[in-house]
Amino acid sequence: MIGIFDSGIGGLTVVKEVLKQLPEYQIIYFGDTARTPYGNKSPKIIQQYAFKNTQFLIKKGAKLIIVACNTASAVAFNDLKSKYNLPIFEVITPAVEKAVSITKKKRVGVIGTRATIESGIYQNLIKKINLKIDFFPQACPLLVPLIEENWMKKPETKMILKKYLYPLKLKQIDTLILGCTHYPIIKDLIQIKMGKRVKLVDSAEEIVIKLKQFVENNKGIEKGLAKNRDHQFYLSDITSRAQEIGNKWLETKIKFQLANFE
Repeated sequence: MIGIFDSGIGGLTVVKEVLKQLPEYQIIYFGDTARTPYGNKSPKIIQQYAFKNTQFLIKKGAKLIIVACNTASAVAFNDLKSKYNLPIFEVITPAVEKAVSITKKKRVGVIGTRATIESGIYQNLIKKINLKIDFFPQACPLLVPLIEENWMKKPETKMILKKYLYPLKLKQIDTLILGCTHYPIIKDLIQIKMGKRVKLVDSAEEIVIKLKQFVENNKGIEKGLAKNRDHQFYLSDITSRAQEIGNKWLETKIKFQLANFE
């Protein structure tokens, strides 16, 4: 199975892309809704959560892992790669590579949780690829809770989003990385606030493009992946709202199960 975990339900945007680009493969998803958001927690705690999430998915039969959480990708990915002997993917590098390839003005912004932005990982990766690119990060700590609460259409959300994006508009960026897998859910709102001239980079889309290339080029691993549509969805805390949002985002009826870490 393809294992995917996130701090909450935002990682379903990655699930949706896997279903679109690799529809034949079975998916197991875990959303840590009991402990979301990760973005305001310490690196040590985030690493602990990432290890537990990965171990859970492996025990359930995952043969490769997507860390569908920018915060965990930024803070815990290298440790996960060192500890577990299976393919593990993070959502940051593919988005950075895409942004660098499409920016015309060499002015790139990123929005993400506070932990993701403070890690400096986006800036470091961009500078490794092209030192001439001007980079502008913006922490947006309130967006994940608002999205998890399904407040996407509330005027308060639009007001907060406008406040977060305004400094990036002043910097006249031409490319904006959505540095959290929750953010594609409000992609249309972000595009409206930034304007049509700014290209958005969706980390969910980019990581699955990389995954598809990996699967096609590694036949030994590909053969070990279950091929059916008996997908499994787990949360650490199940609410009726999470169930409702999950069905809406994936545009199909799914059933969340409660994860047992014992």
